[in-house]
Amino acid sequence: MNGDRIEDVRFEGKGCAISTASASLMTEAIKGRDRASAGRLFDAVHTLLTQPDAGAATSPDLGKLAALSGVREFPMRVKCATLCWHTLNAALEHQPAPVSTE
Repeated sequence: MNGDRIEDVRFEGKGCAISTASASLMTEAIKGRDRASAGRLFDAVHTLLTQPDAGAATSPDLGKLAALSGVREFPMRVKCATLCWHTLNAALEHQPAPVSTE
């Protein structure tokens, strides 16, 4: 962070292709954003991945992240795509507890 702006971001982890792709897309999408904008993006992605009718209301702010919309059709894989986003949200809110999608 540089003040309220995400100056640089990266991830290190192992997971399935969906988890890795979501984390990679997330890092690209949030770099340079401020805390509030990243929080709004979290909300938009979470809605995209969890709400059945979200595809019709895809935010133009999502850009490449809209490619994750197909994950919604596979409920067991939604957690894979959202784990990195929940981790981001916890970091933005300074929550030290481990993150879980359970």
